[in-house]
Amino acid sequence: MTKIAEILAQGRSYSFEFGPPRTEQMERTLEQTLVDLEPLAPSYVSVTYGAGGSTRERTHDLVVQILRDTPMTPMAHLTCASHTRAALVDVVTRYRDAGIENILALGGDPPKDLDLPPGELTHAIELVRLARELGDFSIGVAAHPEPHPRSTSKAADRLHTAEKLREADFAITQFFFDPAHYFDLVEGLASHGVDKPVVAGIMPATSIAGIKRMSDLQGSEFPSWLAEKMHAVGDDPEAVRQVGVEEATKLCRALLDGGAPGLHFYTLNRSTATREIYENLGLHPA
Repeated sequence: MTKIAEILAQGRSYSFEFGPPRTEQMERTLEQTLVDLEPLAPSYVSVTYGAGGSTRERTHDLVVQILRDTPMTPMAHLTCASHTRAALVDVVTRYRDAGIENILALGGDPPKDLDLPPGELTHAIELVRLARELGDFSIGVAAHPEPHPRSTSKAADRLHTAEKLREADFAITQFFFDPAHYFDLVEGLASHGVDKPVVAGIMPATSIAGIKRMSDLQGSEFPSWLAEKMHAVGDDPEAVRQVGVEEATKLCRALLDGGAPGLHFYTLNRSTATREIYENLGLHPA
């Protein structure tokens, strides 16, 4: 088992993100995706956590399954939203006792369709501190190349991100489509004296409706130049997907050329786009 901070210290990382399946069909899809991606020898993989802990047990079970049944290093996402401090202590302690060493600490948003309290911890930095108290974890936090939608300004966002990253080990960004956003984020953090690894989050835009929905959810831009390229072949879903893979490959190249310490692929529990980008980049298992 390896801590992600140690992995990042050894060199560039390539990692994948999965979500806990909600149905039997989704479970079978994810099982096949894990089989397909394991040969790529990812540096680590992460498992998302539903708003308000709505997938708490499925997240826990999948993280532990990956640890026990595969050679891949797992990281568990955890959010503050709608949790008591005692509940968070319980979740983190269970991960520690199961041998999980990596946590992505997130603020999170309460689920809109459930009437749940806001939670006793408000910000991700509080969750970072809680995890530090409970175990010897490697801890990551989220970063927004395009400022967080609730930020009052870009300067305020960079300051907030620097404060929490100062206490964490690394950050993983939300997805974006313009490499300039990523490098602006890194430069902004450096201006606050924070130079810990910031791993770039990559979301291949494989469908117009899907990427627009995901962009709206996280409050980021679906740029007009990409929309135009995708709409130009909009009557051919496979051509749309190929545009998305091609543009994601270009983005990855620009990030790697600019010195990004790692790429984190949001797979949506499917392997095809990630495998194609790997091939385009000439990446091969170590």
